Amino acid sequence: MKPFNKYFDHTLLKPEATEMQVVHLLAEAAEYDFASICVAGSFVSAAEEFLRDMDVKIACVVGFPLGNQSTDAKAGETRIAIADGADEIDMVLNIGSVKDGRWDHVRYEIHTLAKICHEAKAKDGGPVLLKVILETCLLTDDEIILACKAARRAGADFVKTSTGFSTGGATVHHVRLMRETMGDDVQIKASGGIRTLEDARAMIDAGADRLGCSASVQIMEEYRNAEA
Repeated sequence: MKPFNKYFDHTLLKPEATEMQVVHLLAEAAEYDFASICVAGSFVSAAEEFLRDMDVKIACVVGFPLGNQSTDAKAGETRIAIADGADEIDMVLNIGSVKDGRWDHVRYEIHTLAKICHEAKAKDGGPVLLKVILETCLLTDDEIILACKAARRAGADFVKTSTGFSTGGATVHHVRLMRETMGDDVQIKASGGIRTLEDARAMIDAGADRLGCSASVQIMEEYRNAEA
């Protein structure tokens, strides 16, 4: 099992987030050596400069938080984020297309962004990774399974539960369902409402490879105290 701190995508996506708050997030990510930080596109270039020589990746959200932008708009966001220094892209899939059963469109959009990502290089020399946010609170179990399969077929590296901006966040049930559907082929990111060490451990036990959290520091301190 990897070090506990490397499960965390330390996240700040509030619309009122300021530059100073993002700088504080970056400093925390550097101190705790998290897997990545996750921010909006306007902060990626500053994050790249701050984290350039550190083992902390930069994830940028695309099509956030609704997912109903055009594919071209999402592709444009992706290219700009990568040019600014993003190592990972967290895109929201088109939830309406899932509800309509338009699986060709769902796969096309994910494939389009996966191709852009995989043709680019992250700072570790590997390809930029694509995470697909399903917004599981809005989907049935059958839709989650089909969306996971579409993401795998289209070349996604991760499927992710939630934006944190809808009616609910990650649940153990949904993470376990995603893991059972994906096996070891695609990684799982649990995000939304993970605020305690107990929450984090439950998601990891259910199969999460990454945790998207704004409470990463508090969870790490709880972990250190528990391990002391």
